[in-house]
Amino acid sequence: MATDPTVTKPSVHLQDIDELKQIFSRFDANGDGKISVSELDNILRSLGSGVPKDQLQRVMEDLDTDHDGFINLSEFASFCRAGSADGDASELREAFDLYDKDKNGLISATELCQVLNSLGMKCSVEECHNMIKSVDSDGDSNVNFEEFKKMMMTNNSAN
Repeated sequence: MATDPTVTKPSVHLQDIDELKQIFSRFDANGDGKISVSELDNILRSLGSGVPKDQLQRVMEDLDTDHDGFINLSEFASFCRAGSADGDASELREAFDLYDKDKNGLISATELCQVLNSLGMKCSVEECHNMIKSVDSDGDSNVNFEEFKKMMMTNNSAN
């Protein structure tokens, strides 16, 4: 099947540069303007996703396009904006799974609150309930993978 070059592929990314900088600064624990392999490892562990050293090194190599051993804001932004037809689904699933702490296929307000607070984004369970309401199309007060995927693709369609 031929693809229309005028149709852009959806990708998961952050549209707001301030939001991007805020998330980057959470990874950049020592505030030196770059993310080291140990900082990347620490943030993934805090999210409950410990990655073996060899995989962590591959992630660093993929993101570190200037090969200086660190991820700078520009490289981080490129990663957040990158989209590929085959990579998006698995990346979305991995992102979803980080939030789905009890692995029941749903993100509850409590789970969302735990993850956001572990990232240093202080919020209440009530605020998380409100966030979920905005994407909860089936009314079960949780976000399932389809709702999560739709939310991520919708956030990107403004480009």
